[in-house]
Amino acid sequence: MSAVAISANNERDAGVVEEICGYLTEEPPRSYFLFAGAGSGKTRTLVEVLRRMTGVVEHESGGRLARRLRIYGRSIRVVTYTKNAVAVINGRLGDNDLIGVSTIHAFCWELISGFNDDIREALVAIKQAQLEKETAEAAARPRGITAAKQRDLDEIKADIEAFKLIDVFIYNPDRETHGAGALAHKHVLDATAWLLQNRSTLQTILKDRHPIILIDESQDTMKGILDALMSFAEPRGAGLTLGLLGDHRQRIYTDGHSDLPSLVPVSWATPELQMNHRSQRRIVTLINRIWEAEIEGRTQPASGIQQHPRTEKAGGVVRLFVGDTSLSPKDKVVGERWCADQMRQASGSDAWGQGQYQLLALEHKLVATRGSFLDAYSSMVLIDPNSAAPTGSGENKGPTAVQVLLNELAQLEACVGADGAIDELMATEVFRCFGCLENMPENEAERAKRSDEMRQAIFAFAAASKNPEATVEQVLTPILGANLFEVDHRLSEAFADKSPAPPVPARGEEESKTDRIRRGWCGLFATQWSQLQKYRTYLAGNSVLATHQVVKGSEFLHVMVVMDDKVAGGNKFSYDKIFGGVQLGKSDRENLEKGKETTIDRTLRLLYVTCSRAQESLALVLWSSDPVAALNRITESDWFSEHEFVVIQHPVASLN
Repeated sequence: MSAVAISANNERDAGVVEEICGYLTEEPPRSYFLFAGAGSGKTRTLVEVLRRMTGVVEHESGGRLARRLRIYGRSIRVVTYTKNAVAVINGRLGDNDLIGVSTIHAFCWELISGFNDDIREALVAIKQAQLEKETAEAAARPRGITAAKQRDLDEIKADIEAFKLIDVFIYNPDRETHGAGALAHKHVLDATAWLLQNRSTLQTILKDRHPIILIDESQDTMKGILDALMSFAEPRGAGLTLGLLGDHRQRIYTDGHSDLPSLVPVSWATPELQMNHRSQRRIVTLINRIWEAEIEGRTQPASGIQQHPRTEKAGGVVRLFVGDTSLSPKDKVVGERWCADQMRQASGSDAWGQGQYQLLALEHKLVATRGSFLDAYSSMVLIDPNSAAPTGSGENKGPTAVQVLLNELAQLEACVGADGAIDELMATEVFRCFGCLENMPENEAERAKRSDEMRQAIFAFAAASKNPEATVEQVLTPILGANLFEVDHRLSEAFADKSPAPPVPARGEEESKTDRIRRGWCGLFATQWSQLQKYRTYLAGNSVLATHQVVKGSEFLHVMVVMDDKVAGGNKFSYDKIFGGVQLGKSDRENLEKGKETTIDRTLRLLYVTCSRAQESLALVLWSSDPVAALNRITESDWFSEHEFVVIQHPVASLN
């Protein structure tokens, strides 16, 4: 193929930047939805549009827009999904006073910050609506409002009364905020959505500040906020122009609309990016077939364009390995190593043999099992299910009540050498960093006594943290006994409570929030300290293990996707149903009849997301309840050629 032909094929999206510039500079400007598939160069396209709209790159109509924005003190607002994405866009744009780039949380807080009376009214209204909804639903059940449910309803009432007493609300989108009036990330989104819908003044402020708003990853943007903004952009010329960028095939959070393209007004423009610059041809072909697949149980339309790989990326290796999910977790890990060795042979890349590939799992429980920190993770989920796991947005830092375990004690532990010796200079710096030396006694004798008390506690902490069998309770005991750090009252109260953990509720039995949290604390204190170290690494995004949520927007040369429904738990996703190892359940068939989203729909999107992370080679490892049935389904499909699917030999036998 000639160089001209290669260039032409690779530049099929070359006109999209100018196309979007035209929409934003028309009179009046035109809102649009940009369909941008995996690896399509969405960020590059966004940046190039912004450079033209703000006069960085010479552009006649863009220059006029830039002058108008500057005259009226306005700016274009870009809302993206992660802090990393903010940094990337800002880095490519450089210093540009006509563009503000932020996460959705920072954007929302900027809008409502300081409007304390309005925030209070919004939060009370939201909680009141939740109370009424849950009360009605519980009353309609055969057992009515149970004692456990009533405790939950009482907690909602207590939240309402607590919000009423707050004078000033505080929040920081970049770190956890503590104390009276501190808002969680979800509170900020909920309050902003409510205020945008119910306060015309805020609508006016928004339009006056940012007449153009471009939203990245719009398929996962909270429904309430997106609905409000879309309504303000209608009719055309209403004062707000929206540009939505995204790929509904990559929606992985329930906050977003299930089928955003169908909600885009007919008057909006719908440009498309057809290229996949990331992956080799074989991988692009696979993700196209995954999305187009006609599978029993699917209700979501196969809308969206086929992607095209770059002409020079004509290779790529894909393998599907199928094994029996009844094997032990240990044998499965060995089996996955065998699969990696098979990938090394098939791809010719030593990266597979050296563990230099990204392992993706269905959900956090599976990652926690593979990573040997299941007890720590499970306890955190019970304490606070909304912040126990990392997310692609980077907002979750772990439950606020346990931050001393994840921050202060992590840094103090770094002062302990392999031999258990303490670097006292480093330890002193840790205490100074967290303000623990500010209240040292003035009296010399008392000061010496306090210093000795702290030193003894540090030695005890060091000894416990180096003991591989030590529990979180044993490591915490000297810390709390000497009051080395400021600790959340919920942790100290739970630690002081020596009552046994409430029993695990039977299947179908309701559990109060109080009992759930108490079980979480008891489980955490009994967990080995070494698990908490691994949990911190995972939460920070530094583990070689990850879920599809955490790697949203990322790419890796080599990817292994581990699909093990049995270990993952839950019933929202099932790779085994996709590949035929398990049949559709009753709820799936009911949802199918009603046209509602099914397990098949959700899992197809996850499979699309995980497969599209790979650049050069991709291994899919399916641990199936019925490997024979799964292999029959795979054979009948057109996803893989005959040599691309392999039965996993018994791992122990195969590696001996």
